[in-house]
Amino acid sequence: MKTYSPTAAELNREWFVIDADDKVLGRLASTIADRLRGKHKPEFVPHMDNGDFIVVVNAEKVKTTGNKLDQKMYNRHSGYMGGLKQTNLRTMLQTKPEYVLEHAVKGMLPKNRLGRALLKKLKVYTGAEHPHSAQQPKTLDV
Repeated sequence: MKTYSPTAAELNREWFVIDADDKVLGRLASTIADRLRGKHKPEFVPHMDNGDFIVVVNAEKVKTTGNKLDQKMYNRHSGYMGGLKQTNLRTMLQTKPEYVLEHAVKGMLPKNRLGRALLKKLKVYTGAEHPHSAQQPKTLDV
């Protein structure tokens, strides 16, 4: 008996909207990563992109546990000596809340071409509005 491997024509990708209001950051990111990857589908194969599109709204209202708001740091480097810049999670949620969720999901995806392709199917927005109403996304409870 041969192993079943779906073709690109057999894949059906759906659109889902997730409201991040009062959701814990890590648990939300892991659920999104599984949905982007397609692990919730019975025809999952690790080398193909057969996941769904995910639209996340209210990214600025995501919650964390413990002291992560002040202790979790995001690093960037200018390339020059002494050019390390550090920003804590509280500041990042005020300035770039979309980046916080995208960064968390990116760390849970494969570190190759497939992971970069999967990340393009994630759309994160602050506020309750999003421009993807034409795709008729379904609401996903997390």
